[in-house]
Amino acid sequence: MEHVADYREKGYAVVRGLFARDEIAAIAAATDQIHREGEAHGRSFRHGNLFYKLTPDADGQQLVRMIQWPSYHQPLLDAVRLDRRFAEILAPLIGGDLKQIINQVHWKAPGSRGDFAWHQDSRFRKPDDAYRNLGESYVQTGLAIDPHTPESGAMRFIPGSHRAGQLGLDTEAEVLGTEMSDEALVGAGIDPGNVVDLILEPGDLALWHPHLVHGSGRNRADHQRRLYINGYVRAADCDRGEWAFRGGEPVPLGPEPALVHYEELRERPEPHYV
Repeated sequence: MEHVADYREKGYAVVRGLFARDEIAAIAAATDQIHREGEAHGRSFRHGNLFYKLTPDADGQQLVRMIQWPSYHQPLLDAVRLDRRFAEILAPLIGGDLKQIINQVHWKAPGSRGDFAWHQDSRFRKPDDAYRNLGESYVQTGLAIDPHTPESGAMRFIPGSHRAGQLGLDTEAEVLGTEMSDEALVGAGIDPGNVVDLILEPGDLALWHPHLVHGSGRNRADHQRRLYINGYVRAADCDRGEWAFRGGEPVPLGPEPALVHYEELRERPEPHYV
């Protein structure tokens, strides 16, 4: 239970080697499949909660940055998010009855712009009244598919920043595509000298608190930096999301998608470009 103590003290923890090399190879192939689908669309595309987000790079080329809720579409990624290893890791932190708010894959291609400005994930848990006891009921996880190093644009954390709750970080700029800045940290009362890099090998799982201040830079390595992110919340404290576990047991997706982030889910569920 070392990850529990680390999470509570620092606001994040790492479980090394949670998924084996052959498992990661299969997960990587699944992410490659959905990445090709995103490229084929050529621009951002939505079908209910499933969302392919493409944004232009410096040369104007549309790049796949992330895909939200691929689990409606890709069976292996669906199975991974419901793996009992997640339930076992999360149980001492938020219990065994869990919904899922985040299910997405992030890509950083070599040399492409893929920065994430300093932020707290609590900024995106909207509407406020749908999330109760957020700091105690929600855990974000990220499974490394490739090596995560400073060169490949690994995440950067401010240890202990979760204890301050919601901070006055700049919320005007879009997080995706905006560079981290020391000024943003200083403005929120944070010493930039406290930054640490999150170093992960393929198969490692990171967990972080919704109030932990974090960001990431661009990929300057010669390989992709893929991360499979799944965010879980204690079901009793959240009115949104898809069920993931009941009593620690996996709960398959139902016949109709649940309301998560896409506010027009019921009014405009059909496939369309954005």
